[in-house]
Amino acid sequence: MEKIVILTGAGISAESGLGTFRDEGGLWAQHRIEDVATPEGFVRDPQLVHDFYNARRAQAAEAKPNPAHEALARLQREAKGEVVIVTQNVDGLHEAAGATRVLHMHGALDGALCAACDHRWGAPLTMAPDDLCPACQKATTRPDIVWFGEMPYYMDGIWQHLEEADVFAAIGTSRQVYPAAAFGQHAGRAGAHTVELNLEPSANTRDFAEARHGPASAVVPLWVEDVLSL
Repeated sequence: MEKIVILTGAGISAESGLGTFRDEGGLWAQHRIEDVATPEGFVRDPQLVHDFYNARRAQAAEAKPNPAHEALARLQREAKGEVVIVTQNVDGLHEAAGATRVLHMHGALDGALCAACDHRWGAPLTMAPDDLCPACQKATTRPDIVWFGEMPYYMDGIWQHLEEADVFAAIGTSRQVYPAAAFGQHAGRAGAHTVELNLEPSANTRDFAEARHGPASAVVPLWVEDVLSL
């Protein structure tokens, strides 16, 4: 029974209309990362941060899964072994396509978190600085998003999955930020066949035994077809 572990990044959702950090004219281009994606930025201006994530949440709510998301959901359904999806994305497009067991290492737009007591609950479409935590009643609610300088979620489990993988695929991610930048090398050292599926070679493409380059909606379904035909 083969185990396949997949890491997805912003590139897989770009064709669904959700921008990446590097897109000119998108939400990220209008803000400095340190203002909207750090704990310090939230302390300085919680209204700005909530406005930013309210806009991202509204954008994500309108987005639809593309053929790459659908192909990975198909792989989970039809593969003979286990298929684990780890995503850096905070949208819900993998789940909307039918995927299960998705580990959102950077949190999710549909989650809210209390900065005081760590209580979590489903986020409304619009959040504000004076929203009260349902558990402790403090006005300390924030998006359940992992910001720069914070520890990604599920890391102990992710490292374990990488060590158990027979195949590791990285899809639509530049892999310039650790710890995800080390996943390919870690899985390869543990014996996995590693493959990069990306629009263009990533900064760490040398860590992969195989590479397929092109739009995710084209290369991912072809790769899934090849895997399922083995």
